[in-house]
Amino acid sequence: MPPAVLALFAHPDDAEFLSGGTLAHLSRSGAHIHIATMTAGDCGSAILPPEKIARIRRKEAERAAARVGAEYSCLGLKDLLLMYDGPTLKKVFELLRRANPDMVITHSPSDYMVDHETTSRLVQTACFGAMAPNFRTGARDAAPATRVIPHLYYVQPFGGRDILGDEVRPRLVVDISATLDEKKALVACHESQRAWLRSQQDVEQMSEPVEIMARRVGALAGLDAGEGFRQHLGQGFPQSDPLRAYLGGLVRTVEA
Repeated sequence: MPPAVLALFAHPDDAEFLSGGTLAHLSRSGAHIHIATMTAGDCGSAILPPEKIARIRRKEAERAAARVGAEYSCLGLKDLLLMYDGPTLKKVFELLRRANPDMVITHSPSDYMVDHETTSRLVQTACFGAMAPNFRTGARDAAPATRVIPHLYYVQPFGGRDILGDEVRPRLVVDISATLDEKKALVACHESQRAWLRSQQDVEQMSEPVEIMARRVGALAGLDAGEGFRQHLGQGFPQSDPLRAYLGGLVRTVEA
């Protein structure tokens, strides 16, 4: 049976930049995909005010999700103000319980940006605790606790380095040679970010960092293009690997 996949990231375009090729594979194989973001990307412009750029980026995220047959939702929090606290946890718990996924994909615990790291911690806690009925979100018509802990995967941080610039090495690499063009198309849906990337990171074309990172990660597993992941295998979490089971030979192991 095709899995239900929740890709929960901090900002619009994170899912596409960091796991777009894998999401395309999963979509083609029949998986039900839900892409969600903590924020609408209200700080993603040096020109437009927060409310306007947030509206634009929500629409861009919806278009990207539609390309892979996914639904999109946003928790409505603010860029650079993501906190690991009770109110935010309740929002993440409620989203996860409603999605009731078999697999969750999110940011690396070690990343170049604190919003990403905070999202990773929130998602880890929600995955572990979503089946505890005594954790109540307070939402109207709150979703019931899940029956199991979902499988949790962390993406490779952008650039492959953590907040201190040290290398973060994936344990799994998904071959996206056949979906690299689709990944570029997903990223291109976020047209508003072209000017931002140009001014902030001196990147002229959004496809440029996508190509560079895909080639670099793929090379770790002898592939033309890849996306890297690490599975959360801590106490209490499921130990099977549905990403490998579902995508088969597209998933390669990277030696430490």
